Amino acid sequence: MAEGNGSPLARLRKEAGYTQTAFVAAFAREADRLGVSASVSVRQLRRWESEAPPPLPHPGQQAVLEALFGLPLADLGFAVPAHRRATAERIGDDEEVRRRAFVTGTGAVVAAAILPQQHGPRLGASDVAALRARFADLYTVDHRLGGIPAKTRAQRLEQQITRALNGSVYTSRVGRALQTMLCEIACHRAWFGYDGGPAGEARAACMEAMTAAQLIDNPLLQVRALNTLSLLTVDSGRFWEARSAVENAYRLAHQAGAGPTVHLVISLREASAATHSGDLPGARRALSRAVSYQGRTDMDTDVPPWARFAGPVEVDYATAAYYARAHRPARAIPFLRAAVAGLGGGYTRNTAWYRARLAQTLLDTGEVEEACHEMTRVLAACGGVSSARLRRRLHAFEQAAVRFEASSARDAVERIRETTRARAR
Repeated sequence: MAEGNGSPLARLRKEAGYTQTAFVAAFAREADRLGVSASVSVRQLRRWESEAPPPLPHPGQQAVLEALFGLPLADLGFAVPAHRRATAERIGDDEEVRRRAFVTGTGAVVAAAILPQQHGPRLGASDVAALRARFADLYTVDHRLGGIPAKTRAQRLEQQITRALNGSVYTSRVGRALQTMLCEIACHRAWFGYDGGPAGEARAACMEAMTAAQLIDNPLLQVRALNTLSLLTVDSGRFWEARSAVENAYRLAHQAGAGPTVHLVISLREASAATHSGDLPGARRALSRAVSYQGRTDMDTDVPPWARFAGPVEVDYATAAYYARAHRPARAIPFLRAAVAGLGGGYTRNTAWYRARLAQTLLDTGEVEEACHEMTRVLAACGGVSSARLRRRLHAFEQAAVRFEASSARDAVERIRETTRARAR
């Protein structure tokens, strides 16, 4: 069933990073903190988000909803009778300044007299939307140009958001949106470091992202950070840590009520960890899970942006890696061809990655002419891509190709050297 239909409550829930299942759990925690006897089920939440007008929450539920969002019940899309508006004081941060309102039985006592006066520019929803647009552009830069230039842009955006959080006036809702964006940028920096290095910075960004995700209580961003951590630890040979990251990602995804696409990403990381550690039976099990999850992604209605890349292309690529590790490169080639063919036009960096792996695998099977042809296509397409991982793949192909006497191999080696020299200047 679709999660919400664009109602104010559904929009605010999604902006806060909750699936319906995760929101029900957050509601229970907030009720416990407030000492209010109130709960909500996923079924009831769906009615609140889909019916017009939605059923009116009882007073206990009203108190918890207003505490969670810092908004009166009427602003959440409910038709509230006058007597309920009169008794329900606003719980949360004042719309004018960042301060708590102290609520009594007769009304609010303004906290300005006892809290420092807040100064600085005001930030609102339009400012958040502008920053979010710049954040979304990081995906495009990464896909087209690689992690190195994307990391530079991410750092500039991170500095701007940090200054805004430290020196501006905003509501709790805006503050949470900015904090969430900072956590997402830390996740981005971890991924960019995986692509462009250095590994130490990537790992530090990963840990920063996990801490931030815990502080803002966003389990799906913890899952994202753990997925990147598994890739980093595979590269460093810490396979036990990669497996632990995958296990924790599965646990958090289940708790958050994540759909099959998020689980598909985790299963691909599980397959990678098992493949590189030589656990081929474990890799087969993970790939089987991936195929099962991939077959159900068309039913996914609430996919986080960072998981939207996952699909049959990534399953094909992971399957090829499994066959390569099993010393059956000829079986890997059809899957690599399918992966390269399946990537869209916006994925310049990944296309170069995958085609370079195809070229290397063809070389491993003795198909020298075809391997060098594929490498020529990589070199022709990757001129604007700045990726340390791609450079390593080019270097690996060069080292392997020098063993062959064919003129195509000599030409490919020379072109790789010319390309790397040009980038070094």
